[in-house]
Amino acid sequence: MKIDDAAARLVALGNPTRLKIYRTLVRAGHAGLPVGRLQERLKIPASTLSHHVKGLVAVGLVNQVREGTTLVCHAEYDTMRGLVDFLVAECCDEEAECGAASRPAA
Repeated sequence: MKIDDAAARLVALGNPTRLKIYRTLVRAGHAGLPVGRLQERLKIPASTLSHHVKGLVAVGLVNQVREGTTLVCHAEYDTMRGLVDFLVAECCDEEAECGAASRPAA
């Protein structure tokens, strides 16, 4: 993952409303949630939800699929895993033992 992509995704998740939306979609699983149900769960206005979902879609963390007349939002799990992997890819590379500094002494 490119650092600019990771930064854009982290910026998107740095907004409390977008983070709530994203966590709700992650909990919903692969079936996702219709926009109306997402709005009901989070108790936010439709225009606010639309604005924030658009931001998550723009950075690839969420996709939307039209199923008949219903718009369903889905978390992009591969993108999420890629971001987490990017964040931990070089964890403790400069230490002799990973995590040694954070472990309590025996």
